[in-house]
Amino acid sequence: MATPTKPTTPTDPTTPTSAALPEHVRAFLAATRFATIATVDPDGGPRQAVIWYRLDGDEIVLNSKVGRRWPSNLERDARISVAVHDQADGYRWVGLTGKVTIVEDQPTAQADIAEMARRYHADEPEKAERLVRDRFEQQRRVSFRISIDAVHDHLD
Repeated sequence: MATPTKPTTPTDPTTPTSAALPEHVRAFLAATRFATIATVDPDGGPRQAVIWYRLDGDEIVLNSKVGRRWPSNLERDARISVAVHDQADGYRWVGLTGKVTIVEDQPTAQADIAEMARRYHADEPEKAERLVRDRFEQQRRVSFRISIDAVHDHLD
């Protein structure tokens, strides 16, 4: 059974904090894997999606086309749950819970999705660049930075 890691209490309550990621969890998340996220629909029901992500320090960055349900959910309710599993061994996974900060600045959101396209298509760089040029740059994008409240480590 996993023991959640909790962040320390900040001295300034207005300063956002993230739970520090243990190095073995950071290494696991740094590998190219898909994440399953859970958000809350307006009626209180759960909504899940399988998405790309990237690690930035102790935060997870997500990105989406504006207008999809899960980003709309996060705009209304910043709580999120994330699960990332090992595709070779589904019993090994990491769960994260936290809150998001919305990044609507288009140059930043476009840079985030471009970096993710290059990450997820590292073996096909031409495909990544086509996606960025022909699809993502044509869309209004939004990024979300997850400040992690707890880490649920199931890697042992």
